[in-house]
Amino acid sequence: CACRIFYLKEMKVFVFAIILARCQALTATTTSSPRVVVTGVGVISSIGSTKDEYWNSLLDGASGIGKIESIENIESFACQIGAEVKNFDEKQWFSSPKSAKSNDRYTHFAMAAARLALEDATLNSYDSERSGCIIGTAFGGILTIEREIERLQNRGPRKVSPFAIPSMLANTASGVVGIELDMRALNYGIVSACASGTHAIGEALASMRNGKADVILAGGAEAAITPLMYAGFGAMKAMNTACNDNPDEASRPFDAKRSGFVMGEGAGVLVLETLEHAKKRGARIYAELSGYGATCDAHHITTPEPTGRGLATCLELALESAQLEPTDVAYVNAHGTSTPYNDKFETLALKKVFKEHATSHQLKISSIKGATGHTLGAAGGLEAVATVLAAYTGTLPPTINLENPDDDCDLHYVPNKPITITLQRDAPSAFISESLGFGGHNAAILFKRFEEEET
Repeated sequence: CACRIFYLKEMKVFVFAIILARCQALTATTTSSPRVVVTGVGVISSIGSTKDEYWNSLLDGASGIGKIESIENIESFACQIGAEVKNFDEKQWFSSPKSAKSNDRYTHFAMAAARLALEDATLNSYDSERSGCIIGTAFGGILTIEREIERLQNRGPRKVSPFAIPSMLANTASGVVGIELDMRALNYGIVSACASGTHAIGEALASMRNGKADVILAGGAEAAITPLMYAGFGAMKAMNTACNDNPDEASRPFDAKRSGFVMGEGAGVLVLETLEHAKKRGARIYAELSGYGATCDAHHITTPEPTGRGLATCLELALESAQLEPTDVAYVNAHGTSTPYNDKFETLALKKVFKEHATSHQLKISSIKGATGHTLGAAGGLEAVATVLAAYTGTLPPTINLENPDDDCDLHYVPNKPITITLQRDAPSAFISESLGFGGHNAAILFKRFEEEET
């Protein structure tokens, strides 16, 4: 009996020692994980392809949506409008004309945004072995796919381009950026439909916290304004078809008269650095990337879960990752697609997480898709840039075309005009960008105004 009591006591001590060791290891991991900051942003969009053009257009309430010019016989399609990138010269962003010619338009956008982001960060040199790239996209080289299928059908298999396969891949943008910029650390593409860009930035944060890189270019790129995309989304009745004659009013997130999304194209890329790396070179810091959440609705391939459960959990994970409370959040850049379902269910999710902080209108929310259209896999990148600039300046971009209140969408969506919030130390200092994608994918990333010492 005495031996048994001694044995049980020893087992308790052993179990306690294991638990203590794991707690110490977790604490060590948490405290020793490098902080990650944003030091550069790059954008290619329908409302501007420099940081200043893009940001000023958002604050001015400008719309990049117009009649589609790149699709022949667009009048035969139900939706005839979109947010196209105009006057884009891909050759200036590549090391050679051949490299530009052999790649798809979505890779052109990614390459341009990546170079612009590096230029904005004044990051002229880096350790290639410790620098990586993660670019998200929904459809990859869909323009190449459609063009080469047409060539195959009309001219035969011998006329298909030898560049067809690599240029259509969803990971090619990341690969090409890595090649052009000599970035040899982790490099891959992410595909989670319209959540791809946000997932890319979140996964970059996770990798950097695990010590995989000192610098990562992360974001999203998309060039899917094509006949098949317009026919396919048209068949789903997901796009706006009521505003072909007044396109700048078509995308109206959270408005009672919203009736479908409007497609856009472009790219948004962030330069992420460990704080140590950024400080060592004296970099300007826009914000700290401190939280990431990702979940799946497990409900329906295209329709969000109707209670907002999946997105709510995703937001809670992002807050937990950043060790913050809901009341610490000043602003949410919403997915806000201007579809009846998304905007309603997204509002429900925000209410679940933020409760009175949201319903009392202390929390500010907006969607920039009224201006940029829905850029699919690029949306997370472009919206992350907007969120970072909001955190840096204290000015929140508006939700344009929000004119008709909806009983189901009754939070503060920053309607039509930007607002400026306090940047005092004791004010809410967190800014979230969230995305949803077909497949039930949810992703949220959390930025904080940068402070030298963590609070």
